[in-house]
Parts: sequence; structure tokens; C-alpha cells
Amino acid sequence: MQAKKKILVVDDEADIVEMIQTALESASYQVVTACNGREAMEKTRAEKPDAIILDLMMPEMDGFTVARELKNADDTSHIPILALTAFPQKGPTEGYVRDLGHQLLTDDYLPKPVDPNRLLSRLKELLEL
Repeated sequence: MQAKKKILVVDDEADIVEMIQTALESASYQVVTACNGREAMEKTRAEKPDAIILDLMMPEMDGFTVARELKNADDTSHIPILALTAFPQKGPTEGYVRDLGHQLLTDDYLPKPVDPNRLLSRLKELLEL
């Protein structure tokens, strides 16, 4: 039997964490959570997740900083990061959003509010890379 993949969910909004955790657990993932960037850094090193779902706007350390630090560290650079952003997909920031993942050093991003089915599909793709 294959071990469950461990996913770290990082968001300062408890309802979003709960929704994502429910979706992931229903898809047989093991879930670890963090509510801010500093806790995300600690849990990444302690729990060694297979992937991270990371909110960008958080207290103590934002997702931009977390992603940059994890991707620039030898022991965590291999972990796929799926960023969550509330930036609009259309309009004046469209070009910015399109390049957001590359600027962040994340592997992918999804807009908020997050569709659980789309989240699971993107996460599966990241884990298969």
C-alpha cells in the first residue's frame, strides 16, 4: 500500500484552511496546516511535506517570502508550491497575474475563491511532475 502524500496548507483564513483540508482528506491526502508564513517555514522543515498550498497575503511572513526562501534552500527547493492569490484574473493586473508564478518561484497558482475540484486537479499534476 502506498503512503498518503502529505500536503501543507498555509492560510490565515480558518474557513479556507478547513475547506481545503476537507477536499484534500476526501482525496486521501494527509494534511498539515499552518496559519502564517513563519509557521509554514517551521512545519515545512519538521513535516517534510510532498507539496505546499500557500496563501500569498498572510501575517508575520507573507507567501512571497516563504516561497522565495523555500525555493532557494537546498533541503526544500524540490517541494512543489501551489500559490493561492486573490488578485483578479482579468483587467489591469492580468499580465501581472499571468507571470505571478514565475516571479514567486512557485510551481503554479490558483485564484481565490478556490474551486476544490480544480485545486485537486492542479495538485495531482504537481505531484506527478
